[in-house]
Amino acid sequence: MADKTNPDQGMELEHQSERDAQAAKVAAKKEESDRKWSLDPIQRAMGQLGWWHILVCAVVFPLKFPVAWHQMSIIFLGPSVNYTCASDPSLDRCDAGCTSWTYDNSTFATTLTSEWDLVCGNANLVKLSQTIFMFGILVGGVVFGSLADKYGRRPPLVIAVIIQLVTGVGAAVIGSFWVFVVLRFLTAVATGGTMVTSFVLVMEIIGPKWRELFSVLYQIPFNLGHLTLAGFAYFLREWRQLQFALSIFSVLMLSYYWLVPESPRYLFTSGNVDGAVTVLEQAAKRNNLPTDTIRNDIEQYAKEKTRNASANASKGNVLDLFRTPNMRAKTLYMCFNWFVCGLAFFGVAQYIGHAGGDIYTNVAISAALELPGTLLCIYMMKAYGRKKTLIFSNTLTGISMLAIAFVPSSASALNVGLASVGLIGMSISFPTVYLYAGELFPTVVRNVGIGTASMIARFGSMIAPFVAGMGSIAYWLPPCIFGLVPLVGAFCVFFLPETQGHPLPETLEDGENFGKRQTAANGAAGVENGKH
Repeated sequence: MADKTNPDQGMELEHQSERDAQAAKVAAKKEESDRKWSLDPIQRAMGQLGWWHILVCAVVFPLKFPVAWHQMSIIFLGPSVNYTCASDPSLDRCDAGCTSWTYDNSTFATTLTSEWDLVCGNANLVKLSQTIFMFGILVGGVVFGSLADKYGRRPPLVIAVIIQLVTGVGAAVIGSFWVFVVLRFLTAVATGGTMVTSFVLVMEIIGPKWRELFSVLYQIPFNLGHLTLAGFAYFLREWRQLQFALSIFSVLMLSYYWLVPESPRYLFTSGNVDGAVTVLEQAAKRNNLPTDTIRNDIEQYAKEKTRNASANASKGNVLDLFRTPNMRAKTLYMCFNWFVCGLAFFGVAQYIGHAGGDIYTNVAISAALELPGTLLCIYMMKAYGRKKTLIFSNTLTGISMLAIAFVPSSASALNVGLASVGLIGMSISFPTVYLYAGELFPTVVRNVGIGTASMIARFGSMIAPFVAGMGSIAYWLPPCIFGLVPLVGAFCVFFLPETQGHPLPETLEDGENFGKRQTAANGAAGVENGKH
């Protein structure tokens, strides 16, 4: 009997040996991949990309639709419309004796202008409301960035969604222009908050292998939101209906309270190791990864961080971005490139809008032009890294816009074509600076860092309409400014370190040292090459 079973036992041992060898091969491949991408224990625990990551991103990404809708909706809420004096048709429409007006409603049934008579002396109030809105985006990025660094990514995100919903719907039903302006400002604050907290959350869970792809995919809903805005406006010609439709979408995002997890990196960095382990174990289970060693690995990692922590390893604030020389230089160079994006993206888009024609078609085409650049960005950041991609895209915009200054104003088709190339360049730059900043700033100040950079970008976007209007002074002035500023931004990028494939810096010490090692290594390599 024993002799008959021996062959079966031998075969079983052979199969077990093959299984062990296969498992060892998989483990070795995983270890090699982890080593290649310099994965820390947090990233190893949840994996670089799995179903858990995809589900979180699928829930968070739609936030960018209302971001685009609210930022761009003023185009259709308060457009310029033709009007005549109704009280006395014989008078000039802005004559002091004219007390009421008749508006051309062939394109728009009602607008902010027609409802509150924002004409003549009050004609600039619509532009002022948009300036105040963009200032709200600025405030929201800073305020919610700081809140997210202190209280986590998830609670401020949920609060921002609630504010966005209530104030956005409220702005559609109020009866006072100035109350409308205040509610739109609060909507903008909340919108800025959703932008900065959601992006940081995504960047803190996605592994470095996939980070550039998802940082760009994160921007695509904004492009689609810009594109679909024209469709909403085409079918909803009443400004109140349009404002309500664009705002009520946020009711779906109240589900974030239950669906969006807290960032395990934030939990770990803030000292909540148990909370980080809980989220990581949930992620590992969903991604079919082992969970038995997560707690031990994370606790050991926490002890190691504690031993290596400096006095500055506490929760940071905006001053920490400028406290040390390397961090200060990186912050200034990065913030200027955000300013470039805010100024040139919105400025060039407005420059294209001056072409005339149907407003719905113009907005749709302008939005569609953003998609090729955004998709091209995926390949470029993967193949060439963040640094070269940003230098290229800024240079592309700079050269194309400067070229307009040397083209006759009568060659409108060529001018629009060159400006379109410039917009494509900015469509590459904007996703790149988002990812670049997310990888450059350490975890303890990542939200406040991106929030500060976003604030600087808002200054650029507030200046952009005034720059575009300088064409009345000199035809060549706007394209020169929109061309020179990106070129200066490209020059600044030369002094930033490449972040592709590097682990995210966690502490202020990590942030200060990041880039120094690359510079030192390059210097050492140069000395070594000189010897040979």
